[in-house]
Amino acid sequence: MKKLGFGLMRLPCKSSDGKDIDLERVSEMVDKFLSRGFTYFDTAYVYHGGFSEVAFRECVVKRHPRDSFTITTKLPLFSKPDRAGMEKLFNESYERLGVEYIDYYWLHALNRDSYRYAKDSGAFDYLRELKAAGKIRHMGFSFHDNAETLDKILTEQPDMEFVQLQINYLDWEDGGVQSRLCYETAVKHGKPVIVMEPVKGGALANPPKKVEKLLKDADPEASCASWAVRFAASLPGVMVVLSGMSNIEQVEDNVSYMEDFKPLNEDEKAMLLSAAEDIKLAIPCTACRYCTDGCPMSIKIPDIFAIYNTMKRDLHKKWEAREKYAELIKESGKADDCIGCEQCVNACPQHLEIPRLLAECSADLS
Repeated sequence: MKKLGFGLMRLPCKSSDGKDIDLERVSEMVDKFLSRGFTYFDTAYVYHGGFSEVAFRECVVKRHPRDSFTITTKLPLFSKPDRAGMEKLFNESYERLGVEYIDYYWLHALNRDSYRYAKDSGAFDYLRELKAAGKIRHMGFSFHDNAETLDKILTEQPDMEFVQLQINYLDWEDGGVQSRLCYETAVKHGKPVIVMEPVKGGALANPPKKVEKLLKDADPEASCASWAVRFAASLPGVMVVLSGMSNIEQVEDNVSYMEDFKPLNEDEKAMLLSAAEDIKLAIPCTACRYCTDGCPMSIKIPDIFAIYNTMKRDLHKKWEAREKYAELIKESGKADDCIGCEQCVNACPQHLEIPRLLAECSADLS
């Protein structure tokens, strides 16, 4: 398997609600991806409000032979479903995808709290039953917590076949994300790693000018995003690196350097880890958008955070940021509309204190 995976969580849409996916553009993107020998697609029950799985069926399953692709989707535990609820969620994904079997089925976004619930509710046993019945081929989980928790899960659930981790050169030594420590834990347990967020929600595709110059001096033809993806793909034990691609240009760039993948050398790795010290994100949001689906005030939280991060990185753009914010909130909730219900906090894989951060954004952007 080639090491690039197509993440189906940031697909092009015709409207701002993220549900009216542009199937014509997605079809063009997946055709390019498959034509270059790549096969791995990744979605989840919650992506694009459930329409990501439908888009996969329409753009891939109905248009390409089954042996030309593999598909991953995920069982969400956010709502704490009981056994009947888990069956309902799986069956909905199964119907949306339109496949006879799912290649990889994960428990979605485990951390210490959701792991406790997964054990108590029998979620791991449910995966085992699905595999025994032939409805899924492989089982595992995506993970957002510290290395100690990951070690506990892999020790207590040794038959989990894969683990999906957030790995990028900005988070490699981060004390909260613990990319390196979690990666080393998975390797210790002999588990192949699937990498998510290699570009940190786009932050490493558009780094500060100082870092951009450093990367362009090293290789004028390479995109900034390519350095980030190759950093993750160069790690031993990494099976595939996911890229949440939003347009054909991103697909073309990614396949150009991953088709005949060349790992980074030690000097290049050291350069990136040094560059990470010059990249500061006021809010380390990855724009996964898990926080937005249940927001009662329809606040576009990741978009507000992106505007705020741009402003904090370059204070000369303060008025430009305020203009973008004013445009954004014409059709969505304002930062100070937040009522503090904290559903977003419970959904956030980065464990961000979103109501407090929205208050900060409101103070600077309003």
